[in-house]
Amino acid sequence: MKKFIIEEPFWTISPTATIGIVICNGIDNSIKDEEKYNNLLLEAEKEARKYLQDPEFSNNEVIKVWRDAFKKFKTKKGARYSIEALLKRIKNGNHLGTINPLVDIYNSISLRYAMPCGGEDIDTLQGDVRLTKAVGDEDFVTLGSDKSESPFEGEIIYKDQVGAICRCWNWRESVRTMLTEETKNAFLCIELVDEKRTEEFENALNDLANTVQAELGGTSKTAILDIRNNQVIIE
Repeated sequence: MKKFIIEEPFWTISPTATIGIVICNGIDNSIKDEEKYNNLLLEAEKEARKYLQDPEFSNNEVIKVWRDAFKKFKTKKGARYSIEALLKRIKNGNHLGTINPLVDIYNSISLRYAMPCGGEDIDTLQGDVRLTKAVGDEDFVTLGSDKSESPFEGEIIYKDQVGAICRCWNWRESVRTMLTEETKNAFLCIELVDEKRTEEFENALNDLANTVQAELGGTSKTAILDIRNNQVIIE
């Protein structure tokens, strides 16, 4: 029985954070209609522009709150949280393009709500998943690389028994556990650090779960974790 556990060292960095989880089982993530998912992303990109009202990119609130969060632990130089990377592309007029249905769906939700979303293939995870501080020797190989690049000691990471599966909290993921067209069971998450956006966060979580189930079949269930409720069964 696999669990997702948010460990005490994480809460010393971000005690008011909230993590929303969607567990998807029995989905069909094979690409059937690339045009549909391309249009989904295009619509989400249009909606995302409402979060960039200030011409100075770093002055927008959805950017500031995560930059402040990243200042609280050691990060790889140039690392930015995932929603900043997406919004930067939108600001520069660069279309995301499709990857696979599940990733396209969570990227569209991420853009529509300006919140970081991510996911892993449950069947590739080894043991429990933990959101915690890195020891510093965890194995980590990302897409486009052929060598391990371990996180810094104290860096916020998602990890399992084998190694890190996402570095710098939500910056870059491991190729070992990433979602593919063959994924049948998925662990998805949405992360919140701005307490003023709780209602939007809950809407985003439900939107993610409902969209995955409607488009890819299977079943989806949600959970919300915080400092008082720090773990959930994911398999």
